[in-house]
Amino acid sequence: MIPTRILASLSCACIVAASAQAQLRIATWNVTNYASGRIPDFQTVYYGTFQGRQFAPDVLLGQEFVSQASVNNFVSLLNNAAGSPGDWAAAPFTDGPDSDVGFSSRTSRFVNVPTTIVSYGGASPEPPRNTYRHTFRPVGMTGNGATIAAYNVHMKSGSAGTDQTRRLLEAQRIRTDAENLPAGTNFLVAGDFNIQSSNQAAYQELIGSQVLNTGRFWDPINSPGSWNNSSSYRFIHTQDPLNDMDDRLDLILTSENLIDGDAFHYIGNPNLAYSNTTWNDPNHSYRCWGNDGTSYGNPIAVASNTMVGPTIAQAILNTIPGTTGGHLPVFLDTRVPPTIQSTLTVDFGTVPLGYTAVRPLQVWNSGDTLKWGANGVAFLRYSFSVSGSAFAPGGTFSSAAGGTTNSHNITLDTSTPGLKMGTITVLSNDPAQPAKQVKFFGRVLGRLGG
Repeated sequence: MIPTRILASLSCACIVAASAQAQLRIATWNVTNYASGRIPDFQTVYYGTFQGRQFAPDVLLGQEFVSQASVNNFVSLLNNAAGSPGDWAAAPFTDGPDSDVGFSSRTSRFVNVPTTIVSYGGASPEPPRNTYRHTFRPVGMTGNGATIAAYNVHMKSGSAGTDQTRRLLEAQRIRTDAENLPAGTNFLVAGDFNIQSSNQAAYQELIGSQVLNTGRFWDPINSPGSWNNSSSYRFIHTQDPLNDMDDRLDLILTSENLIDGDAFHYIGNPNLAYSNTTWNDPNHSYRCWGNDGTSYGNPIAVASNTMVGPTIAQAILNTIPGTTGGHLPVFLDTRVPPTIQSTLTVDFGTVPLGYTAVRPLQVWNSGDTLKWGANGVAFLRYSFSVSGSAFAPGGTFSSAAGGTTNSHNITLDTSTPGLKMGTITVLSNDPAQPAKQVKFFGRVLGRLGG
């Protein structure tokens, strides 16, 4: 159950998912032993369009890259695809045990922080592969609240006891690392979990309530269960599109502050489970790209695919080498934090004793709607705290990016003569300026002009 306080800010009545979008799209995809090639098919999956819908992520946490060259090849095919913004770049690759993960993002939108290894892979009982934390934030934004720490995983496959123990150890290391992130940092974990049920220990380690919950993860689509071989979860299965769609192995789980409907947040309602009647769930931006829910126990639909259409569906299948295995991409959309702007000072001038002195203080959300779209910037939410001889309105206010400017009446205390000055603090959900200060001043004259 998502904490009830999260309900307060879930104001999105309509979610436009998997369409041409400006908001931030985060994706994960196990690209199946990628070294090179499959170029036209990957390009079609990324930038092909069907009924206005397009994958087109801004951040990719990928699995099963085999070398630095393979990552470079993948970034190159992204940058050279028709319709691509051409601004993709990859984080430095680390060659660990087994296949590795890769992280890529759009440089016009994000600044990346160096990657951290949070779990080293090896022979049993260790997890088989390294686990990485990639940290990024939107260009021009600062503060922990504008930062996302993204854990990129490819956990041990199989359902044997040793397999589950190795997954649990990896999950424990991820949660411990998340608990030690700077306060206010957003975080998520994405990748190929190889977990067949939410009851398994590794999943419970990530999402379960513990004594210390600062590192706790949440399923943004609130869909626990035994996913393997269950048609009830056919809309969120991700594996195996080539032969048998019957597993939810690929997931994105988020921190609580990414699903609280405020500042940097998931576009969707985490209190509601994903639909079991349609892939086009209006309550979630989360999607398993290519799965229209008609292929349980079979390969994904191609000619009749209502989510991505036949061309993209066939391209997805073509990206899978060999005759077995393969995964679908998974993505979710988020809003970036708001940016607060306001009047710099409030000048009351000189006023008589006892006079009603009122001046406006203007506040607005200057989030970049050209880059992120009007739907891609969170509402600015703010309140006032005053130090000194003035009064500001009580309550909480909001402002949409690209919307109108809010004007608030600030009243000077004119009950006594003299110089009046102080500070109006605008407390907001802008992570870069959570307490923006506005100075005010004025002089109150006595009865005899003193």
